[in-house]
Amino acid sequence: MEAEPRGTGEGTAGLVEADDAHRAEMDDDYGDDSYVAGAFRAPGEDGGWTVVLGFDGGLGVPCAEALSEGGRVVAHSSNGGKPIHLFHWFEDGELRTTFEDPSARDGSSPGELVPLLREVGFPLTPEGEHDESAPVVDGKAAVLALAERLTGVRVTESLLQDATYELGLVPEQPAEEWTGLVIDITDARGERLYKGWTYEEIAAASDRARAEAKRRS
Repeated sequence: MEAEPRGTGEGTAGLVEADDAHRAEMDDDYGDDSYVAGAFRAPGEDGGWTVVLGFDGGLGVPCAEALSEGGRVVAHSSNGGKPIHLFHWFEDGELRTTFEDPSARDGSSPGELVPLLREVGFPLTPEGEHDESAPVVDGKAAVLALAERLTGVRVTESLLQDATYELGLVPEQPAEEWTGLVIDITDARGERLYKGWTYEEIAAASDRARAEAKRRS
């Protein structure tokens, strides 16, 4: 993760204290997305695993693809505010499955986890579609259970509170280049809105809006 070592912290309180101290240092730089993460070892499937906890806004681990080479990375996150809960499963450098809604999965093998998803309570049919007749489930609890099935590590309050964390300051990740934007929404009646724009179209529209705003002022 290219983190700068920041010593150790006792429990989640030590991790939060280190992250708060970093944010206090960055008060005048609101554009800096660096953050403090903590890591510790935990027993799991086929031996020891590394558990990483960080306060990065929660859209997954940008370096997880590289971290998973020769192994496995399972990540889940929330971005706060109006939460976006994302799940990622990487295997040997490949994103196998990712989702926010488990019935709308992506990745190289989006259907592979369907049996496990159903086992931990997600309301899915055997084909991986949303099952309207299934009971409502706590999505965060279910995704924690899914992570446990894939790693053998049960993440509990005591596990996180009692750990000694190796702390590191994770630098801001470079923004990914993008070539366009797609809106793909299906409403409750099954009607779909699908619209895409290229980077050039968006840039041209932005230029026109700025020119119009300048003309009006």
